[in-house]
Amino acid sequence: MGKRIRKLITLSILAFSACTFNHVSTPEIDYLDHDLDAIIASGTLRAVIDFNSADYFIYKGEPMGFQYEMLQSFADKLGVDLELTIVDKYRDALRLLNDGKADIIAMNLAVNIKTKEDLLLTEPIMETRQVLVQRKPLNWREMTADELDRQLIRNHLDMAHKTIYVEESTVGYFRLLSLSNEIGDTINAVEVPYNQDFLIEAVALGDIDFTVADENMALVSTTYYPNIDVATPISFVHNVAWGIRKENSDVLLSELNQWIAGYRNTLDYALLYAKYFRNSRTGNIVNSDYYSLNTGKISRWDDMVKSASGEINWDWRLLSSLIYQESRFDPNVVSWAGAFGLMQVMPATGKNFGVDITSATPKENIATGIKYIKWLESYFIDLVPDEDERLKFVLGSYNAGPGHILDAMRLAEKNGMDPKVWDGNVAVWLLKKSDPEYYNDSSVRYGYSRGQESVNYVTEILERYKHYKNIAPDESVALLSLNQQ
Repeated sequence: MGKRIRKLITLSILAFSACTFNHVSTPEIDYLDHDLDAIIASGTLRAVIDFNSADYFIYKGEPMGFQYEMLQSFADKLGVDLELTIVDKYRDALRLLNDGKADIIAMNLAVNIKTKEDLLLTEPIMETRQVLVQRKPLNWREMTADELDRQLIRNHLDMAHKTIYVEESTVGYFRLLSLSNEIGDTINAVEVPYNQDFLIEAVALGDIDFTVADENMALVSTTYYPNIDVATPISFVHNVAWGIRKENSDVLLSELNQWIAGYRNTLDYALLYAKYFRNSRTGNIVNSDYYSLNTGKISRWDDMVKSASGEINWDWRLLSSLIYQESRFDPNVVSWAGAFGLMQVMPATGKNFGVDITSATPKENIATGIKYIKWLESYFIDLVPDEDERLKFVLGSYNAGPGHILDAMRLAEKNGMDPKVWDGNVAVWLLKKSDPEYYNDSSVRYGYSRGQESVNYVTEILERYKHYKNIAPDESVALLSLNQQ
């Protein structure tokens, strides 16, 4: 398992560092006294989540996952942003929570004595049980069901003296210890620092013979590893919940419990559960080149994007997020306004840079979009000195054109706001440019604008960029990490 283990270690290090980079504590906030009112005041719900084939991943540029979508629904209900930290070990999640760097753990926590000692647990978000994951014989397709059963472990007594690798500090490990006592014989349970997805794959590939997993996760895995069997339960059904800090969290717990109890009775929940745990297309997703958890890829244009992003000193994942926003990575799309290709370049813009964008290749389309971004950057460099702020102005201008952004800057300054700050300042006045009272103002030169579209455009690109940083590693960091192994 050497190469695969090294890859997982590398991705874990990168994902953890990429996410925690965003957690900058401010002196005026006591994050250990961070109940619901403080979360709402901060505008952000900070959650710890694992990346795996059901809970959180990126597919064809879009963040997906059962836990992720539930968290997003709860954050939307509170009216706050969702900020994710990715870890794959319970003890790391618990440390982040107790250090005040997260508000909630959403990692398929089994409701048992151990988790109740560590956390306040919410109402159950689902139920599952532990199953043995084992590999079918090579000729399993030619076997009858009875013949297959005789080849596989179906009786717990037959688990005696078997070596079973299991994710450390999980309900599966403690269940194996109990089962060993129950059968009066030794089960060699080996704790390892790898998650269920990784261990299930190791069984499927023949690297190990057995592991234990949550049944819902294991059933998902059978859609893309048909040679594994997950039909031997080793536990009773247990609840799965989210966890929060024991101290100063009573109001948050009450809100979560009320929301979960209601949400689980909705059609939205039923559809969400079916989407991730009863969907025959899951295998196609996981085996796709654009399932980022396996490949680190965002799109088939990654190499081209990585090369082009260096010309503007952008992270390639940021440029990927812009391209997804523009075209969903479709090189042939033409907008209602006549914009073409991956970066939705207008013919007039292409002409300004000497390119017939209507017949340009994807590489030429990206190159033209990069030239336009360069031009926008040079245009705003003196107007907005702060680099992070300037990025938002450049993105807004890529969508609306610089004229409308300049109008919003003038309106902001005229009305006592900061024309060099986007959020809460220029963005406010860009939104007002769809109102005749403001687009007819004497300081406005470019008239009406669908400001909501442009403000959403900036927000969505930057939000998606955070997801891309979680899953697709920065190659320069990955190389350094691998060289240190």
